[in-house]
Amino acid sequence: MNKTLELLHNHSSVRSYTNQPLTEEQRNAIFQAATQTSSFSLLQAVSIIRITDPALRQEVMELCGHQPYIGEAAEFWIFCSDFHRNHEIAPEVDIEYIEFLTIGLVDAGLMAQNALTAAESMGLGGVYIGGVKLNIEKLSELLQLPKYVIPAVGLCIGVPAGEKAGLKPRLPKSMVLFDNQYQPLDTKQLAVYDDTVKKYYQARPIRAPFTVKTVKGWSDHIQDHLERSILPDMMNYLNKMGYAKK
Repeated sequence: MNKTLELLHNHSSVRSYTNQPLTEEQRNAIFQAATQTSSFSLLQAVSIIRITDPALRQEVMELCGHQPYIGEAAEFWIFCSDFHRNHEIAPEVDIEYIEFLTIGLVDAGLMAQNALTAAESMGLGGVYIGGVKLNIEKLSELLQLPKYVIPAVGLCIGVPAGEKAGLKPRLPKSMVLFDNQYQPLDTKQLAVYDDTVKKYYQARPIRAPFTVKTVKGWSDHIQDHLERSILPDMMNYLNKMGYAKK
């Protein structure tokens, strides 16, 4: 196995960091890896907000669900879907179609993944913060995001404190990779996977406030998470920011 595959196969989120800052060289290397990510038709519809001000970082942390590692990490970057820049160049183009939103969100996710992979290749660790959506309108106002710019995902990056957590079990290949056509849910395999996930959480401390609160199987986790992940005002927010009207 080559080093790239070994790195990717051994990814796990890091939620505890030392107070060691990143060097400028490390930051630049991570940014270069992110910006070199494939971009839909070279639209480059992503901007990154790097939160360096401690007071602002505290406010952002509170808006993202009080996740303490946002404040502890050496770096916290927010990847945004950004068609504001493109609209400035081509103001006559109607950006309100949902297609533009999906392009920006996909590109932001790809850039965030490259950034984390680059960080891990240097012995650093990180964790994605989906909590940027919890109070997304307030966060957008705090960051002074203009129309057509919305937070997609946050990323903590830093030097891991202690050993990284063991690999979190993933769905088996047969439940994810299908040949030629979609396959129905295999309840027997799901039951086995539920038991595997339950045993995993029995053996590790839980720090993430938005994942598994108590020891349970994956199916129960999905039920709980889907029930509390609905943000009823999201469409109003997207429309206000100029997206998803068509």
